[in-house]
Amino acid sequence: MVLSKSELIAALQDEVRILLHLASKVDAGKLDYRPTPKQRSTFELLKYLSMMGPVLVAAAKTGAFDEAAWTAAEQAAAAQTFDETIAGIASQKEAYSALLGGVSEDDFRAEIEPFGEKASRGAFIVSAILGGCVAYRTQLFLYLKASGREELGSSNLWSGMDAPEKA
Repeated sequence: MVLSKSELIAALQDEVRILLHLASKVDAGKLDYRPTPKQRSTFELLKYLSMMGPVLVAAAKTGAFDEAAWTAAEQAAAAQTFDETIAGIASQKEAYSALLGGVSEDDFRAEIEPFGEKASRGAFIVSAILGGCVAYRTQLFLYLKASGREELGSSNLWSGMDAPEKA
């Protein structure tokens, strides 16, 4: 794998940090914002993000997608309050470490086929989970911008922090 296990865990944990930063910018009055009627609302997107990564890591570990586990996690996320959703996202920092800490380098190189396409476990985690986290946080950022948070910029999206004040 191109990344070491500790680098992969750190990258996933950084996604959690950036997502929590962006979530802190959500206006409670705009949780129902959705760009089009068939897209997730801001709140629905956050709920999805509260479960997506860890459930897919579990699938990567077993090598197979567990539809029942996914459905249960989706239903639990759907029932959460905003504060519970944010707490669920925050808990992922430790969850990624716990889920991936015992995976060996050989395990990362092992071939799995969770969605009908063969890939190494490590490649699946990087492309589907880490890549998915980046994509969905970008979607959240765009929702925030479209719902009036015009002050947000690249540092919020890529660094998980507000831009420094200009002197």
